[in-house]
Amino acid sequence: MDEQAVQRAVARMARELVEQNEGPGNLALMGIHRRGVQIADLLRSEVERAEGVAVPTGSLDITLYRDDLMAIGPCPVVGVTVLPDGGVDEKAVVIVDDVLFTGRTVRAALNELMDWGRPARVSLCVLVDRGGREFPIQPNLVGKTLTVLPDQAVEVSVPDLDGRWGVDLVSLPSKSDE
Repeated sequence: MDEQAVQRAVARMARELVEQNEGPGNLALMGIHRRGVQIADLLRSEVERAEGVAVPTGSLDITLYRDDLMAIGPCPVVGVTVLPDGGVDEKAVVIVDDVLFTGRTVRAALNELMDWGRPARVSLCVLVDRGGREFPIQPNLVGKTLTVLPDQAVEVSVPDLDGRWGVDLVSLPSKSDE
């Protein structure tokens, strides 16, 4: 996906998000670090542009909630979770991420979110669904569904980290290349 395709997908997801929640009034967006935060900000901008209503946005750092924390090493880099204005209690919280694969990241995000409050409802919005679930987690909104082979990965680019918007399907190095 080039920048224009990402923009179109996010604009569509923003409209569907407002429709599914019967308006933007009770929404709160929570982007998962790192690229989910930029996608949540773009979604917020689209909703605010179309609806003229401010949408509170926050971010989730799931580092300490990962089920592979011991594999990361003895000193994981822990970021900051930022709650949206007004918190998450009784809000229609939308967890936003770049790529949905196994579901483990979303499981960790749900665990962290519940430590911060009790939302009225939680939904999941992802830019790319690549399949391959290991947990029974499904997105409510998807920008693009891709078929990804075992030797491929999905790379999402965002301006703050990569200088551009984009989604690329890349080949992983084979074991013989290492």
